[in-house]
Amino acid sequence: MPPLHRSRPPRDPGPVHHPLFARFYARTAPALDARSGLAAHRRELAAGLAGRVIEIGAGPGLNFPYYPDAVSEVVAVEPEQRLRRAAVEAAVRAGVPVDVVPAAAEALPVKSEAFDAAVVCLVLCSVRDVPRALGELRRVLRPGAEVRFLEHGRAEERTFAAVQRVADRTLWPRLFGGCRTSRDPLRALAAAGFTVRTVRRVRVPATGLRLPSSPCVLGVAVRSG
Repeated sequence: MPPLHRSRPPRDPGPVHHPLFARFYARTAPALDARSGLAAHRRELAAGLAGRVIEIGAGPGLNFPYYPDAVSEVVAVEPEQRLRRAAVEAAVRAGVPVDVVPAAAEALPVKSEAFDAAVVCLVLCSVRDVPRALGELRRVLRPGAEVRFLEHGRAEERTFAAVQRVADRTLWPRLFGGCRTSRDPLRALAAAGFTVRTVRRVRVPATGLRLPSSPCVLGVAVRSG
């Protein structure tokens, strides 16, 4: 592929470093995916994708096995060093070409309108500037391109939404790599110029203890022209 570059200089927000969380997540996430039902959601997230895809916050590469053969290339952006190393290893085993790139969602080192689709999976909860990150995502997608999303979301019930806000103000972000569970990804996508076409609410895990991160939204948004 040609060298990655932008049409304007990047404004890097600085390094992302969560060593304890990254070590824990890289080791335990595959087993947690299988037990919680996330593996099935990841498969649904990638189904039917084609062409060039950009994945924001790829983590240790848990989505890579689910990209279909019609995907010609995945550019997987991951700013955290330990998770990026795990993603590089996962890319070798992927069934489609995957290029793992060290960058933050707020400053993507790629051309404008260069991608046919995007995947955002459990990442908008932890990016430092959601409007800026989604603005960058809109910039690099072609008009009409899909955004496949699976994100933690604010609970519909007021009581549990209050629990999420308390968690976000206390230990939860420190323990889980900056994750904030009470954000509203659907509203953020709409504000950034995406039209949400399909969405359904899912719980992760589907049964058992309900965590602040359990309410999620899974769906498809489209970049407006």
